[in-house]
This record gives sequence, C-alpha cells and structure tokens, in this order.
Amino acid sequence: MQEFYRPEEIESTVQQHWYKNDTFRVTEDPNKEKFYCLSMLPYPSGRLHMGHVRNYTIGDVISRYQRMLGKNVLQPIGWDAFGLPAEEAALKNNIAPAPWTYANINYMKSQLKLLGFGYDWHRELTTCRPEYYRWEQWFFTRLYEKGMVYKKTATVNWCPQDHTVLANEQVIDGCCWRCDTKVELKAIPQWFLKITAYADELLYDLDKLDHWPEKVKTMQRNWIGRSEGIEIIFQVADSQEILKVYTSRPDTLMGVTYVAIATDHPLALQAESSKQAVANFIQECRTINVVKANIDVMQLKGINTGLQALHPLTGEMLPIWIVDFLRMDYGTGAIMAVPGHDQRDFDFARKYNLPVKLVILNADGSKPEISTQAMTHKGMLFNSGEFDGLDFQAGFNAIADVLVARGVGEHKINYRLQDWGVSRQRYWGAPIPMMMLEDGTLVTTPEEQLPVTLPENVVINGLDSPLKADLNWAKTSYRGQLALRETDTFDTFMESSWYYARYTCPDYDRGMLDPIAANYWLPVDQYVGGIEHAIMHLMYFRFYHKLLRDAGLVTSDEPAKRLLCQGMVLADAFYYLNNSGERIWVPPEELSLERDERGHLVKATDFKGNTLVYTGMKKMSKSKNNGIDPQEMVEKYGSDTVRLFVMFASPAEMTLEWQNSGVEGVNRFLKRVWKIVYEHVQLGPVDSLDVAVLNAEQQSQRRELHKTIAKVTDDIGRRQAFNTAIAAIMELMNKLARAPQLAEQDRALRQEALMAVVRMLYPFTPHVCFVLWSELGGEGDIDNVSWPVTDETAIVEYAKLIVIQVNGKLRCRITVPADADEALVRELAYKEHLVMKYLKGTSVRKVIYVPGKLLNLVVE
Repeated sequence: MQEFYRPEEIESTVQQHWYKNDTFRVTEDPNKEKFYCLSMLPYPSGRLHMGHVRNYTIGDVISRYQRMLGKNVLQPIGWDAFGLPAEEAALKNNIAPAPWTYANINYMKSQLKLLGFGYDWHRELTTCRPEYYRWEQWFFTRLYEKGMVYKKTATVNWCPQDHTVLANEQVIDGCCWRCDTKVELKAIPQWFLKITAYADELLYDLDKLDHWPEKVKTMQRNWIGRSEGIEIIFQVADSQEILKVYTSRPDTLMGVTYVAIATDHPLALQAESSKQAVANFIQECRTINVVKANIDVMQLKGINTGLQALHPLTGEMLPIWIVDFLRMDYGTGAIMAVPGHDQRDFDFARKYNLPVKLVILNADGSKPEISTQAMTHKGMLFNSGEFDGLDFQAGFNAIADVLVARGVGEHKINYRLQDWGVSRQRYWGAPIPMMMLEDGTLVTTPEEQLPVTLPENVVINGLDSPLKADLNWAKTSYRGQLALRETDTFDTFMESSWYYARYTCPDYDRGMLDPIAANYWLPVDQYVGGIEHAIMHLMYFRFYHKLLRDAGLVTSDEPAKRLLCQGMVLADAFYYLNNSGERIWVPPEELSLERDERGHLVKATDFKGNTLVYTGMKKMSKSKNNGIDPQEMVEKYGSDTVRLFVMFASPAEMTLEWQNSGVEGVNRFLKRVWKIVYEHVQLGPVDSLDVAVLNAEQQSQRRELHKTIAKVTDDIGRRQAFNTAIAAIMELMNKLARAPQLAEQDRALRQEALMAVVRMLYPFTPHVCFVLWSELGGEGDIDNVSWPVTDETAIVEYAKLIVIQVNGKLRCRITVPADADEALVRELAYKEHLVMKYLKGTSVRKVIYVPGKLLNLVVE
C-alpha cells in the first residue's frame, strides 16, 4: 500500500474496473427486493455544473447504500435532449442542433464517469433519438383516439423572443421562464392533453405520497385549485344575452356592484364592433404583455361597455366592464365583482370610482373598515335581506338554494388547473404525429409510418422552424390521399414525463413498455430533483403515469414513492461597474481576496486591479459568473472529495454554500483515513477479535463503533440526513486515532472499526474505499459487500463512569452498574477515600445528581 493518498492514481483505475466488470448493470430478478433510484435527467447544455453534481451524488449515495443492503438496484441515466437552447446554440455557432447536442452528450457523459456514479449505462436514453420519441408519438395517437387529445384555437402565452408558446406554468412574473422576455397573448391553433380529466385524482392521490415533501404537495394542490361553488346566470338588460359567472363565494352575492368580462368574451366582441373606444381598449390589451397567464393578473385596466346586467336576486342594474385581468379560456370569462370582499375587485373599484358594498361582518360582529383594503374573511351576513344573520356555510347554502330554485344557478366544481398545451412552434422537438387531409380532416399518423422522424441536417435562421419552411417534409400520404404533416413539435416536458418508465426496458421494440420489466421496477422508489420542478415536471410526471396505467402499460397509481428535492448550490458573487455603469461579474478564478485574522473578507479585487463589490452567496449561474467548474475541482482534489463535500456541507434539502476551505477540510479527512489505514496495515496481520476478553476501555471503544453504525444507518436510510451521517463517521475516526494500539485486541478492535468505516464511507467516496477495503483484507470487491450491521450486545452498557464532585470540584470517578440509582451511587461514593477526605468534619447540605453522569456533594 502506498503511503500517501493520491486520488488521481486511484480513481481512474477503479472506474476502469467498474466499466470492465459491468458492475452496475442489472436485470429483473423476482427473487430479490428491487430498488429503483432515479435522479432527474440532465439537459445536455455542454458542461456539468455543481447543481448536477449535488443531484447525482445524492442519488448515487442512496443507490450504493441500498445495494449494500442486498437489493437489486437500478440507477439509470439519460439526456433530456430536445429544447430551445439547442436551436439558440445552433444559430450562434452556425451548426445544426443535432450535432451540437450529441457532442455535448459525449462530453458530459465523460464528466459523469469522472465522478464515479454507479449508473447502468446500458439503459442510457437520449430523448431526441427516433427510437425513443417513436413511442411517445404512438401513445399520443392512442390518446387522441380515446378523446384525451384535442386541437383548438386558443389564446396562448407567446414568447416573442423564442417564437413559441409557453404553458401557464412556464410564465414566471409575466416573463418567459427561459429567456425572461415579457410574454404576450396570441390566438393560434394548439394541441392539448386533457389533464383536467384527472384533476381530482391528481389532487386526492397527493394524500398517498407520504414520502414527498409537504411543500411540493401544497404547491400542486394550489395549482390544481379545486373549489366548489355556484355558476350564476346574470341576464343582460334589454337583451336575450346572458352572462355565466362562477363563484366559490355565493354568500357575497348581495355585495355585487359590477360585472367584469374578458377582452375576448362574446359580449366584449359585440361592444368592440359598435364602440370605437372599446375597440381601442381591446386592441391595446391584445398587445400588452401579461403579468401571468391566469386570473391572478392584476394590471387593473378596464372600460365600461355601457351594457348592464340584472342582479339575479334583486334585479338591480349592474354595469358590465371589460377588464384586462380575465381570460376567456379560464372559467367562464366573466366574474361578479364584490369589491367589499375581494381585494382585486376593491382595487379596480377604487381606480374607476365604482361603488363598494359590505355584506359580511367581522368575526366580532362589527362592521368592517375598508378605507384601504377589502375585508376578505368569511363571517356573518348582513345587508343581505332575507339572508342576514347567516354564517358562511348557511349563507352559501341558502343563497345557492334560491338561485337553483329560480333556475339561475347551478352547483359546480371548478379548477385552477387548465389542459396542458403541448404544441410548440419550434423545430428541435419531437414532431406531433398528426396529419391534415385536403378536406381539412385531422387524422393520426398510421402506426406503420411511425416514427415521424425529425430531419437533423437543417439550417437554423432564428425566425422560422425548418419544418414549417420545408414543404417536402410536410407533404405525405394517408391511405392513398395527399396529406400535410403537423409542423408543430411537442413541448419537451412530454419527453421528460415518461422517460423513467422507458428506462425499465430501453431496448424493447414491441411496444412502448415491456409490462413485465416496467411493473417489476415501477414505481420509482427514490426520485431526486430540484424544488423548481414541483409544478411543471412533477405534475406532468404524475399525470403521464396515470395515462400509462389506464392504457394498461403499468399497474401502479403514482410514478415515485419518495421524492427528495435538493437545495441550490450557492457561491460568492463579485462584480465591478464598467464605464457604462454595467455590472461586470468576475469569476472565482480571477479573484484576489484579502481577509482579516478571523477570516472575514476585507477587500476583493480582480487580476486587472478592479475593486470588487461583494454581493454575498448567490445561486451559481452564468449570469453571476460565480460557477465552480466540477471538473477543475475533481482534477485538484479528486472526485471523492467533491462528492463528500457536497454531501457534508449542508442537509440535502437545504441550500449549499460552496466554500473552498470546506473542500480542503474534507480532503484532509480522507487523507487522515488513508494514513490510519496505512499505519494499521503496516503492522502486519491482526488477531481475531474476541469480545469476551475485552476490558472496560475496549468495550467502550467498541460501543462507540456500533452506536455510530446504528446512527449512520438511520441517518442514510430513514432520515436521509447525509451530513450528520458523515459527521458521525468523522467523530468516530477522531476517537479511533486516539485509541491505544498496544495489545493485540486493540489492533483487532481497530480492524473491525476500519472495516466498518470504509463500508459506511463507501456510498460517499467509493473510489478510495474500493482500495482501502482491499488493503484491509476485505473479501471480494467492496461493491458487492454488505452494509455493516450493529451488534446490539455491544451497545449495551453494563457499567457507567460517574464523576464525583465535592462543592463542584472533581474528586474522583467511579464505575457503577448501568442501572444504578442515586442511592447506590451515593453509597459507593462514600466508600472512596478521596471523597471521604473532603467530607471529614463536614455535613452534606445538598446533593446534586445527574443520572448516569455526575454526583455533586455540597458540604458546609
């Protein structure tokens, strides 16, 4: 064994061993308990970042641990390879998206292998390959035939920068989630999946996900937004037209002072044709950027149509306003406005001097004060005629009953969730397998013509999709008739919604899934990914699984049993202002830092001499130029050090602050482990451990070892508190370093401890542990070794060491039976001559006893 730890010599050798022996390749084995561990697949952007490293290290630690428990562990990897960034890179670099993507995959794959992740590379998927998206297209045609797919012209969120539609979930604060450009509304034909048909199941099945973070489940519940209410009919005055309005607060009906409709509501379009001011307002709204593509929009612009609606119970005339914060495709496109009890309605009413009427009392029965804001809580009705004095539920029921009886109300369940628009007007995506015949009929692409292959040798001009410009590609035939292919492509969330299932049978060519393999491995036992995917990916992920189930392809209800959402990786961020006042962010390798004796930052400059502004720890990003290159860290410290640091520096679900000093600290720890093993094996063979002859001190040492095994097992397996598991191992190693090595049983104890430590560290640092296991004489490769088991008899304490004090000063330590009570401890203490010496001629005034630890005799 070499004397010093040199990861650059170890890691490549171990990785070659794994590759040659197909160590992590698995197949279905009904005789073994399976464990499917999956990290969200990466987008092949070109280089790994520390967020990738953290995500995949967590998954690898869990996989290796479960493997040591004797389970049949599947840990696959693949590439979420379609998407707009490839088109942007193609335009910038004058290269087609396909070769750019494949080159990135090859490079990132080599980076993943450098980090030693135990993937079954035989299951690698690339979502832009026809053999993958062929089955996605096939499934889409089946969903169309079942009525789960439809096409309609809809007002959509349009990104003018990326020239494509965005789902509601992809609009963040009015901007495109990818390029941060303000989003516009646009009416175009779109394909939709009926996710709303599964709204209740998606909602109620959240209660089955006991091992998903509550935060994720709450976000999904809120996004689904189920509410029970009443659809109310408002008659338009002097007209046969009616307005349908949904409300979950019919108890406030007597407080309505105006009605609002969307700019694309049929009544608005009528008013547009007859009034120029209304037409101008609607046109302005069509070109104004939205703040968010749903009813939460609050730009609060409107215009009075001049039309009036009749209150369904009182007959009162209510003005009808066109507003910019409603959408025709959300609900009915109209609302009853109750400014006294809804903040948005209140703000709009104040802006346009509309009346405000109170109909709900405060909890204490007092009249609300609404000079600055609406009273939005539920309470007792007043100012509501025959309904005065009713509480919320009674008022809800009574008003609803009257509306239903008069034929102007109907009980309804409403959802915030809308159907999933899956069309994208970009090139680099899976073609939607639909055709249009010459007479305008839409038909699915026949199965024998699948896959509809995306041409890869194209030129990107940044304006139009090559598919839309290539009539030769679009022209095809359908059972002897001329047809045109759909030139829109799928939203890339389609590919990432079912990849986990295809991993179970990546080479299966007789169908979308091999039911035997899929139902052996699914559901996923552990899924790992960022909280930012809580609504978009994870909602579609769950929805798609239910579609697969109802198609008879899988038998489980949910795709993943347990979800871990890792925190972001942060790093110091510095900038200076250039002559134009622009912030220039400086990368970490160009920094020069001055610190005081306590390590606090005093001054920061770059290599050009610019004085820098420190903005604190920020998420690693290209915009802040504060990313740490994983490959540079691996080359400097080794992959085991990088892996150990990202697991030790913070709880997995919390943000991780990157500190080079912390990386150096865990590197020193691995060097100490190596050194202790080296010194141990240099002393030669070790006698067998004989627990029967261990003295009290040796028993105590062994107790600490097995208590650590128990803690680390619980921390990794149940609590997923990986950082505290590592801390416990480090503490044990500190104790081992101080333990005597004079007797043969001392060395036997160290052998047992080191064999256990190497196994406990293996999921975190597999390369160094592979070597250390062999040097310690471990049987076989550590990759096939079992997790250490706690010896319960070792952690039983038969005796305890009690500190004896007189007037707070240490006088001696005594050993007592582990179950000794205070009386026995006092009796044994009085027999000690060092205690009696200080009690002579005194009286004990007070006794302070800390069970199992300390006895303090206060004398006078």
